[in-house]
Amino acid sequence: MIVILNIILLFGCSTTNQLSHTEQADSIIKYKNNSLTPARFSNLYPGKKNYLITCKEDCYQPSPLLECSSPAENCQFIGEQLIPQLNTGFTFRWLGHASFHIKSPEGTTLLLDPVSEQFDWPVNWAFRLANGFFRQEPKWPTLDEIDAVDAVLYSHVHYDHFNKDDIKTIGTNAKYFVPLGFGEHFPNDGYSINEMAWFSTTTLAELTLNFVPAHHFSSRILVPFVYEDNDATLWGGWVIEHQDKRIFFAGDTGYSKHFKDIQQRYGDMDVCLIPIASYYHKENSAWYRYVHTTPEDALLAAQELNCKVMIPWGYGNNSWKMGDHSSHSALLRLLKMHKEMNSKIPLYILNEGEEVRF
Repeated sequence: MIVILNIILLFGCSTTNQLSHTEQADSIIKYKNNSLTPARFSNLYPGKKNYLITCKEDCYQPSPLLECSSPAENCQFIGEQLIPQLNTGFTFRWLGHASFHIKSPEGTTLLLDPVSEQFDWPVNWAFRLANGFFRQEPKWPTLDEIDAVDAVLYSHVHYDHFNKDDIKTIGTNAKYFVPLGFGEHFPNDGYSINEMAWFSTTTLAELTLNFVPAHHFSSRILVPFVYEDNDATLWGGWVIEHQDKRIFFAGDTGYSKHFKDIQQRYGDMDVCLIPIASYYHKENSAWYRYVHTTPEDALLAAQELNCKVMIPWGYGNNSWKMGDHSSHSALLRLLKMHKEMNSKIPLYILNEGEEVRF
């Protein structure tokens, strides 16, 4: 009887998630004006956008800085680059699409939006039925590197940013920092989860983690006429502070005034990880751009954040090419617009699997 009781206690304790909620007096939560339950979140600045700059012709000129197996497809960036001497002590490895492996000067290790394979069920199943596109899977950190991860930071619940198989692999030793409402998507297996509001702050070892707004949306489950979860969980980005250095990860986002708000609250950013892809669609281009920055939008955001260097992401050989002409079309447009806009923001282009220390 005692043995049975001990087994029940062991498994009962180990399978309960530790879910906390971080919201300070100056945090922001904005809801839509509807009567849905749970309440649905809203962007800070909803409504039609007037974009200051738009590439209108010759946006995808071939570049000698890219070596591709076919035009703008399956490419490697081969240009020489100067590494800005920012003395942050941080190391950044781009794992593909939105996923990053980041290590602080003291060795605290973070994963941002880790997705190592394809989409979760049932989207992967639907893709197979529809003969959908499957991306090249990225070279992932070793099991020892995964075991050394201290925390995982998620931007939102979309399938290309959150995969349940990955949290099973990462396990319960790491802490998980997520937007409001996100915790219900975790299995109840003993995970430490901190749900955060916009402009809320917590600490991890020597780091200060700030969850900040993005201009996007969320959804994960749709059963027509039965259930949907549109905007039931929050979305956002992260400002990671270490002493006087600041790292910005935008998450999926369109362009809006929230970039200026972030700079005004936290100051200039040292390293900015900003998406440049998924803005193109033949029929719904306005919507795609509304929730995904074009390369020129990303450069304008980096300017407003006073980034000392910008690393672009969202495109590439390990992307799903959703909302893109090809794997590297967005990078070609970024290189063109960086010159055309006479941007003073230094770019550092990573190929998937490469890392850099600033």
